[in-house]
Amino acid sequence: MVTIRVMMLGGKSYGPHAFVMDFRKDGKLVDGVTIGDMGGKTIGNDLDNAWIKFDHVKLPKTALLNKYSDIDGDSYVQKVKGVKAFEMIGQRLYTGRAVIAQSTLVFTRSLFDQTKAYSDSKKCWNPKGTNALSNIPQLEALYVEADSRLRRLELLIHKIENALSQCLSAGTLPSVDLIDTVATAKVKCIETTIELCFRLKNEVGSYALMAGTGFERLDYLNCCKFAEGDSRILMQKMARDRMQAFKKKQDGAEAEVECCMQLGGALMSSKDPMKAWNESWETVYKLAELVMQRHMDAWVPLSKM
Repeated sequence: MVTIRVMMLGGKSYGPHAFVMDFRKDGKLVDGVTIGDMGGKTIGNDLDNAWIKFDHVKLPKTALLNKYSDIDGDSYVQKVKGVKAFEMIGQRLYTGRAVIAQSTLVFTRSLFDQTKAYSDSKKCWNPKGTNALSNIPQLEALYVEADSRLRRLELLIHKIENALSQCLSAGTLPSVDLIDTVATAKVKCIETTIELCFRLKNEVGSYALMAGTGFERLDYLNCCKFAEGDSRILMQKMARDRMQAFKKKQDGAEAEVECCMQLGGALMSSKDPMKAWNESWETVYKLAELVMQRHMDAWVPLSKM
């Protein structure tokens, strides 16, 4: 299955919309279709990542997956009221983000558990004898901190999965709050695990350089960062949506309001809003962080951890 913008006669485009086609006939690619491998990667070479290019490929209307939207005559129509084609594609995007976020937590738990088993048994010299590497203050503190932060994110993912399951079972669309919380989890899980794992790498000495320790697979976390929505793109969207909401109603937490005012002032005073947005990138990401913190506090309050 592939998603692509639907092009109608006259050049008007709709979509994206999913369609199905056979791009090989008798083992050969059909006209207008080109594919290629994306090349070697530092991680995940068991995945056959590739690219596909369509060049003036024409398909019949029957190629469309048309449960929710279809082509009627020369018009692109919505068949189910209140459900757009992209929203159904988005359902897979939301669950995919939750899965990827959870996978980074599993990876990090495994890396920390394996490393702690090593550091518990690794004896270090001190003036009064020996001490386990795990008892070095900075490493001991990191283990405690990591456990606390991972438990909170694991609880967040658990709640998100339950909420998404209810939507899928009932055939309903996720709420705006749930969609934003999924994006928050995607960013927070990945950025937190990247931070914790690289801090751990810098505290366990040459052990982290040995094959088979798990540290050689750290690029997996960076791979997840770009899958199903890059962290930076998701944060830009959060900031944009918050600014749109603020334009309609100037309320919210003091820190968010202050950020919105600062960013709004920069946009209004500029002849080129896009340039002003880019020049205010630090404020943009600060606003996104505040929005994510609000969702974290609402779904998994620290007071209940």
